[in-house]
Amino acid sequence: MLQGKVYAVCISEAKGTPKKEVPEALLVAGHGIQGDAHAGDWHRQVSLLSEDKVERFRKTGIDVDNGAFGENILVTGIDPVSLVVGTKVRIGESLLEITQIGKECHTRCRIYNTVGDCIMPREGVFAKVLEGGSVKRGDAVYVD
Repeated sequence: MLQGKVYAVCISEAKGTPKKEVPEALLVAGHGIQGDAHAGDWHRQVSLLSEDKVERFRKTGIDVDNGAFGENILVTGIDPVSLVVGTKVRIGESLLEITQIGKECHTRCRIYNTVGDCIMPREGVFAKVLEGGSVKRGDAVYVD
């Protein structure tokens, strides 16, 4: 069982915009993160991204905040993009199921226009919430 940690939790009120870091969020089964624009009855309720990938981007000289790429949960210790669809991930009190690796961007989003690149299409992982619960920085991340 792989183990990592939550580095940051981020939400936004509108799709296609950078998310803002919050101290804690509530994941709702079958819905996503309460108050986040991407929550709803679909397969991309929550997005995960490796903090290491964001840090590599920062080393190119562009300073970005946590959530700048539209990610909900930044993790350390595991690389979400290495997981396969169907993998179960326990984060804090919640249980997620990986539903999509990467995504296609048909147009350049506000994130791309703001920071010059968006790593979510290459590095982002999406999941649906099977069991809800609280999630915050420092929570353990377990991959079965």
